[in-house]
Amino acid sequence: MRDKAQALIIAKFNIMKYQDLKTRTLKFAASVWKLCDDLPNKYSYNAYSNQLIRSSSSVDANYRAALRGKSTADFINKLKIVEEEADETCYFLELLIEVNPNL
Repeated sequence: MRDKAQALIIAKFNIMKYQDLKTRTLKFAASVWKLCDDLPNKYSYNAYSNQLIRSSSSVDANYRAALRGKSTADFINKLKIVEEEADETCYFLELLIEVNPNL
């Protein structure tokens, strides 16, 4: 009985961790979107702003897809996509800071 209770607690904790990251990735995408809305309305910023919105929202969308993975391998593969999109978002944020340190 005790092992079953422990397994249930661990499962509930894991679900809470997944939900926490699900919420955080959504907030991250929304924060980047708001940042892009505050960028100067210049042609030179538009392409980067659009790409930032796409890659940051892709982090959230692909994380949610990973949670629906059909197997452990599928889950891991989809998390790799999340990692790539997060890295791409970081690149474009770093580029914005490099171009305009006053942001």
